[in-house]
Amino acid sequence: MSIPSVVITGAASGIGRACVHLFSARGFGVVAVDIDEAGLADLTSATAGVGPAVVTLVADVTQEESGVAMARLAAQRFGRLDAAILNAGIGGTLPWEHEDAIARLDRILAVNVRGVAIGIRSVVPAMRATGGGAIVVTASSAGLAADPGNWAYNASKGAVLNLVRAAALDHAADGIRVNAIAPGLTDTPLMARHRTDPTVVEAVARRIPLGRWGNAEEHAAAIWFLASPDASYITGAVLAADGGLTAMHGAVPPPPPRPEI
Repeated sequence: MSIPSVVITGAASGIGRACVHLFSARGFGVVAVDIDEAGLADLTSATAGVGPAVVTLVADVTQEESGVAMARLAAQRFGRLDAAILNAGIGGTLPWEHEDAIARLDRILAVNVRGVAIGIRSVVPAMRATGGGAIVVTASSAGLAADPGNWAYNASKGAVLNLVRAAALDHAADGIRVNAIAPGLTDTPLMARHRTDPTVVEAVARRIPLGRWGNAEEHAAAIWFLASPDASYITGAVLAADGGLTAMHGAVPPPPPRPEI
């Protein structure tokens, strides 16, 4: 007997972990993929009894055999593959003049772009076999506009957005939808080093029209929508989930929050 299933990469923390909890609670079998073995072990404990099953796979998304393994595991454990959330990503751009800047660029591109391409290529056959499916990629508002000192990450997320569009066109005839979410500033481990100074956190929040950072659960809900039948006529789209940040030109700061009445 088969049940709906989803593969989620970068599952051990942040948005990926929130997606594991949400999809599992809503009846999906989950293949949770991450390079962080300890994080996956903790996730297994945290999701015990929540839904049908969460199975883990310790893997590096930049390796083709990892993509093959995660798709095979979904088919073996759950009998089918309905969705893939390609969420694994890294940051850590180095200054242009740093001696390791290009090596760091190569690693960022490997995880954020190559990893997504491998993921798409790996899950499509299983989805095609069952008549279609949905792929949602975690991009970033940093792929919609640039930031000072973040050139390598900006480049990787910009590439991901056009990769998503291209994949959506190539797999539409298979009944496979491919979309992206572009989170803005979010309280996740990836952004932890930027949140150590409360003054900086508050200053950044004032530049976001909604007046605050996002959280992983909000992004998981948006990803659920794009993966669900409610988004059945949406493919090749980029959903900006950034509190209005990229809707703003930037020359004039947003108005301050209105006082409570």
